[in-house]
Amino acid sequence: MILSSSEIMRRLQNSSNEGDLIIDPYSTECQQPASYDLRVGGDFVLPPGVCTLVNSLERVELPPDLAATLRCRSSFGRKGILVTAGFVDPGFRGQLTLCLVNMGTGHLTIRKFERVVQMILHEVTDGQKSYCGRYQDSTGVIEAR
Repeated sequence: MILSSSEIMRRLQNSSNEGDLIIDPYSTECQQPASYDLRVGGDFVLPPGVCTLVNSLERVELPPDLAATLRCRSSFGRKGILVTAGFVDPGFRGQLTLCLVNMGTGHLTIRKFERVVQMILHEVTDGQKSYCGRYQDSTGVIEAR
């Protein structure tokens, strides 16, 4: 099941309970009916035909019963941007490294605070196991191994 905006808000308000949803900094402008728009944490230039790693402004903490998929917002999709590596495991904590590919013919600049990616939150039934890989508690862009 995909979380609605009211359920996302309820889970965020319960974030004082250890192990619930955290999005920091949170902005009501980014809250959508069934997703949350992630903003970029800096200014980036996306050359054509290249995968550029960009960090989210937000630090996200997912509890063991939530996972997320990342999708390009339609306004950037219409400019030829694709999002790859778009899954976030339950239990992840940190800034997200967004993999953006510019399929257009020219350079595209994205500015800090622009809403580029939608994070869709899903319930994980019987969520017992949490992510504990090398990207846990990441800050900034994290390159591949």
